[in-house]
Amino acid sequence: MISRKDILQVGSTQKPYGIKGEIIIRFRKEEYADIETEYYFLEIEGIPVPFFVEEFTYTTEVTGRVKFEDVDDEKTAARYVNIAIFLPRELVRSSGESATSDWEYFTGFSVIDQYGKRLGVIEEVDDSTMNVLFVVRNEDEELLIPAVEDFIAAIDEENNLIEMYLPEGLIEE
Repeated sequence: MISRKDILQVGSTQKPYGIKGEIIIRFRKEEYADIETEYYFLEIEGIPVPFFVEEFTYTTEVTGRVKFEDVDDEKTAARYVNIAIFLPRELVRSSGESATSDWEYFTGFSVIDQYGKRLGVIEEVDDSTMNVLFVVRNEDEELLIPAVEDFIAAIDEENNLIEMYLPEGLIEE
């Protein structure tokens, strides 16, 4: 079974299309739509489940119609509406996607500060305001850390680790 930290959300399903079981997918970014893959992971009851692609047709730069194997009619396709779609991080990484151009890429990464102290794991990215924040959780608390390239000292993609130089007072002790 694939771990949640090994996949990246690239979009979501929208609605069924036609009577043959096709589903409309909306990608978060145009670059994600361009990644060729044999399968997508759909999050079913909190578990990433692989769905193999039988046919894919672009409709716009960020949407497409996908026909998954074993989804053969509109009733079955309707079960998979408004579901998050994921790809393996390795596939996104190898596609040449610039990691820092999409902060969501870092979901699941551990964060350490300039002193080597582990601050927690990035659980989500809050982009509801102009200032994008990493929501970092550890056993005791939730930290909000600005997602700013100037704060990132190093990124270890192989170990899902980010080292950040944070200004004094940003993280209260």
